[in-house]
This record gives sequence, C-alpha cells and structure tokens, in this order.
Amino acid sequence: MLTVRRYTAADQDSVRELFVRVNHELAPPHLKEAFESYIERSLVEEIERIPVYYGERGGSFWVAVPNPTLRGEREEGGVGDIFGVFGLERRDAATAELRRMYVDSRARRRGIGREMLGRAEDVARQDDCVRMVLSTSELQQAAISLYRNSGYRIVREEIAVEQSNKALGGGIRRFYFEKYL
Repeated sequence: MLTVRRYTAADQDSVRELFVRVNHELAPPHLKEAFESYIERSLVEEIERIPVYYGERGGSFWVAVPNPTLRGEREEGGVGDIFGVFGLERRDAATAELRRMYVDSRARRRGIGREMLGRAEDVARQDDCVRMVLSTSELQQAAISLYRNSGYRIVREEIAVEQSNKALGGGIRRFYFEKYL
C-alpha cells in the first residue's frame, strides 16, 4: 500500500501543500494568526529549502507515497501523490531527531503514521543512532498516542512562548519524547 522514499525536488509542491494544509487544520480559532506566522516562517527557513536544511543538519527528508494497485491505479487520499512526510536531523553522534511527521488528514487511520515512524527508526539505526527524540504539541493528540504506543516516553513538557521553525509558541504545551532504538 505504501512506499516510504527519500524526498526529491519533484516532491516540493506536494510537500509544501501538505505542510500548509495540515497546519491550517491544526490551528484553533484563537491562534489562526500565530499559525499563519509559523507557517510562513517554516516555509522560508525549512520547507522551501529541504535539501539544504536537512543536509546542514546531517539529516534526510522522506515522503510516503502510495504503491500502484494491481490494476495500475493510484490509491486516493493524499495530497498529489504524497500521503505523509517526515524529516530526520542529527542531534549528536548517537541521536536523531524526528521532525515534520505529518500524515494527510484524508489518509489517516490506515497505519501510515506507524509505518513512517518505523521507517524513521530504521533509518536512524542505519545511521548508527541509538536514540530518537521528537517533540509535538498538545494539539496533536493522535501523534501523542502513536508515540506512546510505539515505546516513546515523555522526558519533559514545556509551554512554548517563543516561535521558531520548530515550535509555534503562543503558549501551546509541547511534549518532548525519546526512545532508545
């Protein structure tokens, strides 16, 4: 049903569209402006320069695309041909950070997130990492459940006040997870 492969330049528009749409879906009404600012900042600093951004951090970026069915048709449910994405950054010699794990809302509840997480862990192991870290916000309850059910443990929480390309800010609670691979 799914192939998880390295990002290519041809994926740029679909990745951008998925990133913007998922973040619009996450935005509660009282934080619409903050999300717009976060989206614009993240596009400029990261999403519109994926090869450079992840290359500078010793990482990689991946896309989940549907496999052709036996009849040669495409499965429906993703943005363009992309059902999901994730990035990996090297934090230190033994640690990878999972970033930007998004699944298209029209393709959720099919195990795509779990499959992408497993692939991210495999890639990290191949890169000699023994630990994976990640963070997510209180707005992403399904992601929190996925990480907990996949053996990740919360190592800290914080209220994000300042915005960056990694956090919205705006007083949203962030959960920081880790797992030894």
